[in-house]
Amino acid sequence: MKLNDLGIQNRALWEDRGISLPRFSREKVKKETGKDPFWVHFGAGNIFRAFQARVQQELLDAGVVSRGVIVAEGYDEEILSRAYSPFDDLSILVTLKADGTAQKQVIASVTEALSAVDAGSEDFARLREIFRNPSLQMASFTITEKGYVFADQNGAPLPAVKADFENGPKAPMTYLGRLASLLYERFQNGELPLAMVSMDNCSHNGEKLFSAMEAFGKVWEERGKVQKGFLSYLSDPKRVSFPWTMIDKITPRPDPSVCALLQGDGLEEMEPVVTGKNSYTAPFVNAEECEYLVIEDAFPNGRPPLDKGGFLFTSRDTVNACERMKVCTCLNPLHTALAVFGCLMGYTLISEEMKDPLLKKLCERIGKVEGLPVVTDPKVLSPQKFLSEVVSVRIPNPFLPDTPQRIATDTSQKLSVRYGETVKAYLASEELSVDSLIGIPLVFAGWLRYLLGIDDSGESFSVSADPRLSALREALSGVSFGASLETLKEKASPILKDASIFGVDLWEVGLADRVLTLFEQMLKGPGAVRETLAEHLN
Repeated sequence: MKLNDLGIQNRALWEDRGISLPRFSREKVKKETGKDPFWVHFGAGNIFRAFQARVQQELLDAGVVSRGVIVAEGYDEEILSRAYSPFDDLSILVTLKADGTAQKQVIASVTEALSAVDAGSEDFARLREIFRNPSLQMASFTITEKGYVFADQNGAPLPAVKADFENGPKAPMTYLGRLASLLYERFQNGELPLAMVSMDNCSHNGEKLFSAMEAFGKVWEERGKVQKGFLSYLSDPKRVSFPWTMIDKITPRPDPSVCALLQGDGLEEMEPVVTGKNSYTAPFVNAEECEYLVIEDAFPNGRPPLDKGGFLFTSRDTVNACERMKVCTCLNPLHTALAVFGCLMGYTLISEEMKDPLLKKLCERIGKVEGLPVVTDPKVLSPQKFLSEVVSVRIPNPFLPDTPQRIATDTSQKLSVRYGETVKAYLASEELSVDSLIGIPLVFAGWLRYLLGIDDSGESFSVSADPRLSALREALSGVSFGASLETLKEKASPILKDASIFGVDLWEVGLADRVLTLFEQMLKGPGAVRETLAEHLN
């Protein structure tokens, strides 16, 4: 069995293998979409195929819409050449349910897959054409939080961005510059309205995208690279909007066991690949069943009926509340805790960690005991129900092959939001005290212990990528088993003072001494990490 337009024509064969097929005419959908595109999505990775493209597929199957989605990849075009083009832009979604069943379906809602890497390419010319079309309602994005960075920590434009500022919109070299040039294309064609919808898993994502586009518009206009009025166009939400969103769906890297499942069905060429830019992709995607996408309802050119596919459209304040609920309390803090201690304690699957009574208790402590008292209730989603689903269904799902090593990536960039906001809420509360926090200080100490790259049995392990890893490990150089509290204080104090890491200066708020004491306990010898958790959680 081959995954392509010809291969899926034998419906009986696929359905006999339990793989559902699209119920619409793909040829007709392609034709209508090509003529009047209404949705372009940037970011051809796994979550797009598992979530956005799948929802559009269901709407096509139900006859709610008649057009598909066009995907563009602006960072790693090898994803297109290895996971899209050989399969006629089809993919297989394997939804791994907590009850042990796997739902398999061919996703056929993608009508074009275009490279946005080279502004001088034929694919990019096609994108310019799409952006000139009045029918386009939405450009959405899953390009990761890093994709929106255009300046360094001091606010100075990155060198490549600076070059794009100077050269203007004709041949930009950066991802963000190319996006700005597409918006300029739309501006020149009658200042057509559009929603630019970041669906990335980061707080205030719409604001990040707007800030980048605003920077390009401002500099280009000041330097005479674009017509006057472009910045005003970008800044007018009635013409170009940048809605905030909250997205939540666990979509791990393509797993070999899922590949074997599909190969057992008779499918060929399913093997996962790692691209030259270290993207993990495959002709299939494996994902959990649970999912949420809450979107600020700001669409100046109208919007697709994605609410009929389960997307929640609401106010910006409600989106922000949903984001804070997830990121600061009900999911992300638990994931980071499991990532840090999972690596230290030799786990390779997040789901396996939830069988460990200590780690489960740590999650319950961080989420239910320490987080819920200060949670932001978005009303459209229940924090208690959301948290219960996370702890009881989502994280323990044994068929979801997610790893602590993957989630531990970039931890220094995550701690300030995932825990720092809760600490701030405790500081602002008249009823609560940071002295009552146990789980959060354990995570901070565990992270310092993790940075050493020595697990709880005394064996070395590979610490996951992090932009601050080199500096952090250098600061802790020489720290080993049996280190004294005085040594740890000398080595770790500058880290604990860094509010850009923790969201607060841990010395100022009175948590640094506790974190250092826990760090010392975790370094008493092999097994000390588990012993420390047991002492403070039982």
